[in-house]
Amino acid sequence: MTTTITPQIVLRAYAAGIFPMAEEAGDSALYWVEPDERGVLPLHDFHVPRSLAKKVRKGDFEIRIDHDFEGVIQGCADNTPKRSSTWINDRIRTLYGQLFDMGYCHTVECWQDGKLVGGLYGLRLGAAFFGESMFSRCTDASKVALVHLVARLKAGGFVLLDAQFTNDHLSQFGLVAVPRDEYHLMLEPALAIDAEYDLFDADNDPEAVLRMVRG
Repeated sequence: MTTTITPQIVLRAYAAGIFPMAEEAGDSALYWVEPDERGVLPLHDFHVPRSLAKKVRKGDFEIRIDHDFEGVIQGCADNTPKRSSTWINDRIRTLYGQLFDMGYCHTVECWQDGKLVGGLYGLRLGAAFFGESMFSRCTDASKVALVHLVARLKAGGFVLLDAQFTNDHLSQFGLVAVPRDEYHLMLEPALAIDAEYDLFDADNDPEAVLRMVRG
């Protein structure tokens, strides 16, 4: 029998330091994950590599917020030459679509010539943001989206950016591995703070974005 997992259950799980995943897109089952080490991106010590700062300044992308959730999650689920399979199945799409409609799930999107070329999505609770997945159809689009996310989180008073896992791709931004017990000590006070996701209004002002990230 398939266990019913509702958006409310997902929210309670995140508040307890747990999140759902699937083995692969074709598998309808979900399982709960609580890593021994959590990947955390320090908001006040976030590193923007020089080449990426140059890319942000060029303003090649139009940044949109919460504009096309379905397009973003599809981009994150697509197979690519570097990723032949994905963990985003239909139940994940449905659950996070519901959470988006409820105002808990958010996107940062990079558009170019009227097309969605990269972005990310994640979930927020209190002053914690839990990054779920990101994608690029254009060089550095997901990285630019991440810089814009950090600017938005800092402007809104967030204190925790949870990347869930450690990986080499995120290490360039200052990712740190946090043991489970220490992570819970970071999560609990973050949940008690009332942060705002929509305070930043300079998404397409590259210099303002970089000042906020570095400030």
